[in-house]
Amino acid sequence: MSGGELNLEGLDLDGPLPPAPPTEGMKSRQELIRRIADENNFSIRQLYQWIASARGHFTIVGSAVQIADTLQDWFENEGADGFNILPPWLPTGLNDFVDLVVPELQRRGLFRTAYEGKTLRENLGLPFPQIRWSTAHSEAAE
Repeated sequence: MSGGELNLEGLDLDGPLPPAPPTEGMKSRQELIRRIADENNFSIRQLYQWIASARGHFTIVGSAVQIADTLQDWFENEGADGFNILPPWLPTGLNDFVDLVVPELQRRGLFRTAYEGKTLRENLGLPFPQIRWSTAHSEAAE
């Protein structure tokens, strides 16, 4: 076992999570997982199942309306200003989100229905780079 790793060999998976050794790496993640285990009184097995389901991230399960309700609540109450979607399987899980949840969010005015710009750069508000050999550059050099 190297720094920060927790060896679970020989422990009862339905028993409590033992204290973790000090680490210099990934402290915030380790603290988050520990806090979740403690707050929920998770056994080793329950913690594993919770982490394996969504890599330790908040999981929303339900109909498109229920999922949209949760996302709207988080957004409007400043719990989040955006979301990363981690579907349980690809591509079907992502397709379901796009086909079912996105239209519900659009009906609520929470997800755009069109883009203002014509390019990704414009929509992200990024400046156009100077092209080294553009006509303007050539004329200025003369």
